[in-house]
Amino acid sequence: MELLGRSREELRALCVALGEPAYRGDQLYRALYVDRTFDLAQVSTLPAALRAKLAKETTVTTPVVRQRYASSDGSVRYLLALGETAEAGPEKKKAQRPASVEAVFMPSENRQTICVSTQAGCAVDCQFCMTAQLGLIRNLTPGEILAQVLLPLEEHKRTLTPQTNVVLMGQGEPLLNFDNVMAAVRTLLDPAGVGLAPKHVTLSTSGIVPGIEKLAKEKVRPKLAISLNASSDAQRDVLMPINKKYPLEKLLAACRDFPRGSREYLTFEYVLLGGVNDTAKDARRVARLMAGLGRVKVNLIPWNPGSLPYQEPGEKSIERFHKILLEKGIPVFTRYSRGRDVMAACGQLALTEASGNPLPVLS
Repeated sequence: MELLGRSREELRALCVALGEPAYRGDQLYRALYVDRTFDLAQVSTLPAALRAKLAKETTVTTPVVRQRYASSDGSVRYLLALGETAEAGPEKKKAQRPASVEAVFMPSENRQTICVSTQAGCAVDCQFCMTAQLGLIRNLTPGEILAQVLLPLEEHKRTLTPQTNVVLMGQGEPLLNFDNVMAAVRTLLDPAGVGLAPKHVTLSTSGIVPGIEKLAKEKVRPKLAISLNASSDAQRDVLMPINKKYPLEKLLAACRDFPRGSREYLTFEYVLLGGVNDTAKDARRVARLMAGLGRVKVNLIPWNPGSLPYQEPGEKSIERFHKILLEKGIPVFTRYSRGRDVMAACGQLALTEASGNPLPVLS
């Protein structure tokens, strides 16, 4: 039985089944998610007899760090090898092939942000994103998602600031792996687990409407970000084929109904592609799309270069787009991605090691 990714209730039930008091499950839960201790022999809060039982009956499996790529801005891209595993859910007995994923650790003065993947590869096929070229390999388990947070936190523990942000914006579409993602998120947000505040965890989706509606019913949930990237259905159909299934009218209706706290904003991410979706007309159309949605903000993200036939937007078009949204009363921020020099920025995660590109390495 794999322990990493299990909830507190599951660990309590396991300990009872092993003939131990339920509170031993609480101690095990803390060891994994608070103390970040993955060697059960080192969990000193548990009696030796229980540790011996756990060693026979269970495992704690973390991804293998194949490589670390250090950016000049302090970010670190982790290339993580996953073993063969059984996916949680109805097909849990079906073995999944080995895969690799990426996570990015981004330190700053007052916080650290960790970008994690929820699938190996992606099936959504956004035309401007290099991850799409991988296709979908498989869903990640709750433990594999959590490990992408726990491993960097442990590795950088001497320099951590009190605030950690987690963004589910790496490889994959989180809402197409809903159950596993939410199992991981519940542990991230549990005060007795990783202990992050909901406002510090963001889930980004390409617009999977049923998933948005399902997420809206969760009692404790992360913030929601919508990857918009187009100002019309015709444009979005080309850039994001998922729009043909969930067009803007349906997507925006789901956004309008999505519950928010008194100070919570719904975020729309808009990747600016030079000469494609960065005109003044696009900006005005985006402003109209935002009308009637309540508290929203727009993050403009200049496209990050890669092996795709697009180009970065010019500074003038970025400034013009930003200014138009601001004049229309839309809170807008231009976000320049971290880690571009090591292919760690938005849209660049594509297991670049395989291409043979020479990149700076942290050993």
